[in-house]
Amino acid sequence: MAAIEPRDPGDRPPHRVVVLALDGVYPFELGIPNRVFPGVPGAYEVVTCATTDDRTVGTDADFTITVGHGPEALESADTVILPPYDLRHVTAELPEPVRAALARIRPGTRLVSICTGAFALAAAGLLDGRPATTHWSVAQVFRRMYPQVALDPDVLFVDDGDVLTSAGAASGLDVCLHVVRSDHGSAVANRIARHCVVPPWREGGQAQYIEQPMPPEGANGTAATQAWALEHLDRPLALRELAAHARMSPRTFARRFHEETGTSPGRWLIQQRVHRARHLLETSDLPVDRIATEIGFATGASLRQHLHAAIGVTPQAYRTTFRLRGGAPSRA
Repeated sequence: MAAIEPRDPGDRPPHRVVVLALDGVYPFELGIPNRVFPGVPGAYEVVTCATTDDRTVGTDADFTITVGHGPEALESADTVILPPYDLRHVTAELPEPVRAALARIRPGTRLVSICTGAFALAAAGLLDGRPATTHWSVAQVFRRMYPQVALDPDVLFVDDGDVLTSAGAASGLDVCLHVVRSDHGSAVANRIARHCVVPPWREGGQAQYIEQPMPPEGANGTAATQAWALEHLDRPLALRELAAHARMSPRTFARRFHEETGTSPGRWLIQQRVHRARHLLETSDLPVDRIATEIGFATGASLRQHLHAAIGVTPQAYRTTFRLRGGAPSRA
């Protein structure tokens, strides 16, 4: 993904995020970009547009909205976001106003879809041959309609460079925070997440929460053990130790952990350690081997392997990228 350099608001125009509201748009997801991107003062301008000049858009609720711009706003977009819309408005061929609106987008513009917004991108041929995701409940419909897309319905979002797709509802927050994190670093994204009262980071590859039953009232969950593990990431933390903390058998703990998080304890620990490593690489001058020790990887080589598997870069390349963005680390 192309990074946005931090800038003085008076220096260059802000990065323009245009949110395209299609008929049947979901109001909750429509508002996510305006909640996230203004959290970086001066860096982004967020505008909302419709596909027609009258700018009136029906929603999936019992009201219509009037947005501030017509389709011409797409011509000056640096990033275009498509929130989800009611599947009753989805057709094999895009309606002419939608097709014409998408044709206004300049080549190289970053595209982001939330939930069923991926249907519009796919219908326009913008996802052909690419990995993508959408909400798990409509995955089979999507596959039938667009077999040329490499759909992965089990993840929160997919970052394929200039095209990002995400699953439903709250994953719209995840993908927008991911964009901010990629553009300006974890510290900025985490600050916005705190204001939104949401988790600061969920890996794109984390499983969607598919038909997961809530634990029975009064049942002992794994949340307390998760919190304890985060305070002791420097330790090996074998499954048996985690289960003992939760006062469960290893088998019961592993099953309940997967029910509550959608992943295994081992994979979850790797995700948390990689997240902590990214934070330390961005905010400190600690050597890679020291960071590996701090977060529970046995060696620097192990850290390099897991970081490369997660985001495709080495620790040094990751640290250099954030130094070049102006976020010089301070010594821990």
